[in-house]
Amino acid sequence: MSDTAFTDSLPPADADFLALVTAAIADLPEPFATHARAIAVQVVDFAPDAVLDEMGIDDPYELTGLYDGTPLPDKMSGQALGPDTIWLFRRPILDEWVARGDIPLGHLVAHVYLHELAHHFGWSDEDIAHVAPWMD
Repeated sequence: MSDTAFTDSLPPADADFLALVTAAIADLPEPFATHARAIAVQVVDFAPDAVLDEMGIDDPYELTGLYDGTPLPDKMSGQALGPDTIWLFRRPILDEWVARGDIPLGHLVAHVYLHELAHHFGWSDEDIAHVAPWMD
């Protein structure tokens, strides 16, 4: 991924987003990095309609990411395990990035990813806002 990848007339591709996530994971301290590498990351343009409906979201641009899995505290209590996935929704992230105009795309992608990773550790949105106000 070149430094000019996001100055072209075309938006960054899914692979560019994954490269930004990989960079965010590389910056994590242990043991967070080990856990992060065990979670699948999927980049798609928008959340599926069924997900938006389930969450009561009318505007697909309002959801930039989603953690889909069993949080670690629940796994430790013996619940059935399924694959954990962090979903990044490319178009809403790009829309926010353009609207803000004050943050590098890599920082915003890392922010969304880290917010969803925090849910993997069992943190609520309120916990995240309290511990890391810069994330919201």
